[in-house]
Amino acid sequence: MKRYRKGQYGYRNYHRRTELRKVLFGAALILIQLLARAMADSSSWKNILTVTAILSVLPVANWASPLLASWKYKTLPDELYKKVYLHEGKCRMLYDLIITSREAIIPVDAAVVHPTGVYAYCTAKRLDTGKAECFLKDMFLSHQLKMDVRLMLDEEEFLNSLSGLRPEAEYTDDDSVERGITLLKSLSM
Repeated sequence: MKRYRKGQYGYRNYHRRTELRKVLFGAALILIQLLARAMADSSSWKNILTVTAILSVLPVANWASPLLASWKYKTLPDELYKKVYLHEGKCRMLYDLIITSREAIIPVDAAVVHPTGVYAYCTAKRLDTGKAECFLKDMFLSHQLKMDVRLMLDEEEFLNSLSGLRPEAEYTDDDSVERGITLLKSLSM
């Protein structure tokens, strides 16, 4: 299976499969421990196997909670990816990010990190874009990055924003684009 990294197209589906495997493997180990407990003769062995099964639940729950939170968000459709990919030469693109804040889960399907700001497309129609933009701006400011953030729920608006951007090479490089990409990847699950 091809390995995907955060920000690559297809990462969400890949991440879901790998995390699901971890959870299923952990659940199988717990069941094996409980079955071994049922077959054990000694009460001390039963106690030991019970404790190990209980302690095994903690890491499995830690794997399962982000998986359940991000389960409904899939990789963006291939047609939209092809439309967005046309603009990849003039600016840096990130795909399939799921950013979590205290108020919301922000599924960023495609994001452009450009010297003029961050332009992100999100398919979660019920997302409060004002709060999400405020959260992202605060995160950028806390990392000494003064970038404008625009979260768009409309596909056409996002594609029009991409068309209006000049190539990144026309701007002076102050390393803010690379730092912005690193920050967005670190915020994503």
